[in-house]
Amino acid sequence: MLHSRQGLLRFVALVTQPTETAAKAVREARHLALPVIAIGVVIAVLYLGRVFFITSITAVIIAFILEPFVTLLMRVRLPRSVASLVVCSVALMLLYFIGMGAVSQLSAIYGDLPKYGQRIGDIVDNVRQKVQGMEDRTLQMVVPARQRRQDEERLKAQQAQQQAEQARRRNNRKQEPPPQPATVPPGTIPEVRIHEDTPIGDYIFARLSSFYQILLMLSFIPFLVYFMLSWSEHMNRSFLQFFHGEDRLVAARSLQGIASMARAFVVGNFLLGMFMALLSSVIFWVMHLPFPLLVGPLSGFMSLLPYVGLPLAMLPPLFSALALNTVPAYVLVVASVALLHLVAMNLLYPKIVGSRVHLNPLVVTFSLMLWGFLWDAPGLLLAIPLTAGLKAVCDNVKGLRPIGKFLGD
Repeated sequence: MLHSRQGLLRFVALVTQPTETAAKAVREARHLALPVIAIGVVIAVLYLGRVFFITSITAVIIAFILEPFVTLLMRVRLPRSVASLVVCSVALMLLYFIGMGAVSQLSAIYGDLPKYGQRIGDIVDNVRQKVQGMEDRTLQMVVPARQRRQDEERLKAQQAQQQAEQARRRNNRKQEPPPQPATVPPGTIPEVRIHEDTPIGDYIFARLSSFYQILLMLSFIPFLVYFMLSWSEHMNRSFLQFFHGEDRLVAARSLQGIASMARAFVVGNFLLGMFMALLSSVIFWVMHLPFPLLVGPLSGFMSLLPYVGLPLAMLPPLFSALALNTVPAYVLVVASVALLHLVAMNLLYPKIVGSRVHLNPLVVTFSLMLWGFLWDAPGLLLAIPLTAGLKAVCDNVKGLRPIGKFLGD
């Protein structure tokens, strides 16, 4: 009897052991699948709603830039709502005047486009001739003289055959009678053909609809900025009400870290960009480049872009230097832009911005790739502040601190 019970227990253990192993494997697979599905859903939402998210984040960035001015007006006993209205109105006026100046500069450039096009064509022709000369010299050294003569004769024969074929086609077109206009018998209604959709028409319509959507979202930015500035204190208090006990303290620290990082990054980049724009405009004006008030700000702010800032900052002044079309002008443009970029990114940027944004280069590169894929050009501009904000949250949440250390420098 005892042996039978022991055998039964062994049989039950052998049967239940695979069942428990399978259940454990299912739980582990579910534990890994849920985060993967959640990440996929988040990426899909960010991609599909990119216009909304880009508009909201742009409004937040502008609010961070204007917040110091609102605080300054509040020190002279102005209410936050009135101070926010005054700051937003002044910012819109400045933006209007800057836009008018940019339009006047662009209209002048549009009038000079034929001259710039001719200069670009001359440069391309010179480069093409030099490349052709290098190819000919290389061909002379590599290919024997007899084979070159055979290739030249073959090329001449092909050209003669093409010319004869073109002449024959022209003669055939001359001999064909001209098409007669279609006549409609009296008393009949002419057939009206409805143009069907074409791929080009569909593409243009899709671009116009997306452009209208962007304009619609941009129209909300002034209102969002005003309400963010005037209701910032109320929003902070209301946001903390979602948490209780120690979680509220963690949320407050995370919110403060994000605000401090974003303000340092945004305001620091803005001030550094203004300094670079002013200095670049002065240098280009001294060099007698056309349109320094347009080329200087473009070059100054493009210089702050990560990795691709230096070549992009050289494009506007090099285009403007086409009006001079001298080698010293091109050399001075490249040297001045490179010197400003090196000084700004190696001396000024670490002191103004880098002390708050601690991200290692590998994470910065991956963030640029990810946000650039999701949001195109705006994603490249917003990649670093978004990743730095994520790091600020991870540094203050106990369970996410390993991720914050991984993202850090």
